[in-house]
Amino acid sequence: MNTSTSDTLGGSPSRPARVQRLQADGALALITIFWGVTFVVVKDALGYGDPFSFLTLRFLVGAVVLSALAGRQVLAPQNLRRGAVLGAFLFAGFVMQTVGLTSTTPSRSAFITGMSVVFVPLLSLVLFKRVPKATSLLGVVLAAVGLYFLTRPDVGATGGGLARGDVLTLGCAVAYACHITLTERYAPKEGVMGLVAVQLWSVVLLSAACLPFVTRRVEWTPSFVGAVLVCGVLASAVAISVQTWGQARTSAVRAAVIYSMEPVYAAAYSVALGYEVLGAREWAGGGLILVGVLVSDVGAAAWTWWRSRTA
Repeated sequence: MNTSTSDTLGGSPSRPARVQRLQADGALALITIFWGVTFVVVKDALGYGDPFSFLTLRFLVGAVVLSALAGRQVLAPQNLRRGAVLGAFLFAGFVMQTVGLTSTTPSRSAFITGMSVVFVPLLSLVLFKRVPKATSLLGVVLAAVGLYFLTRPDVGATGGGLARGDVLTLGCAVAYACHITLTERYAPKEGVMGLVAVQLWSVVLLSAACLPFVTRRVEWTPSFVGAVLVCGVLASAVAISVQTWGQARTSAVRAAVIYSMEPVYAAAYSVALGYEVLGAREWAGGGLILVGVLVSDVGAAAWTWWRSRTA
């Protein structure tokens, strides 16, 4: 998102700006639902292939499709520079999330990944010297308590404990937070596909570079091929392009609130298909993470609006 598009609850954008913002919010809501579903799709695909082979194939499909559509935009110097940086964080996030899914459940992965928007204010402090508001810090605390209940690290029973996949997914949340924070700065109004195509090619090259150092396994089942195509074209090429386009037209606060619903969709889809059963502890932990996200983002905007009114 360009910094000029940031708003508070007290802002009064023009009618064309409001229409664009509503369109962007709707588009982000749709891809958030779809991303929630793909947690289960990827979990299933990893039964037939190793994480790095899956990522290489998935992003290769997306990169080829998007490059064909973007044309010369891919070679624009600005897109190459910014896309390489964003692609590195995208790669780190997807690697840790995908590898983490081999040893955690789709819902736990989704809830922990959702903490990325809580980390955004802290990263803004480190990268851009923006001091987090008290509501942001409160959101971090609530999300941390939620993570404790969700994973129950002090209990060694089946389903409890901080699994290796949970730790990797937490690292994924940090990487995604970096990606969201930098996308806010880099997202252009036009030429989105070129920037995203460079990101996808970056993930392809980094994933392929890891293949000689891991145990490779691919079973070309319909389920695996379908996951590669669906995640490559829709969840990568289309969804990340829509994300970049949307964040150039709506505020970071509104985008973060929309993204925070992704874990709910993932958990609901996973439970509906019978992949897992969530008890009261898991729902309470996931709910606290969502509350932390909402307090961090909506609370900060509400506080800014209230101070502007009282002033």
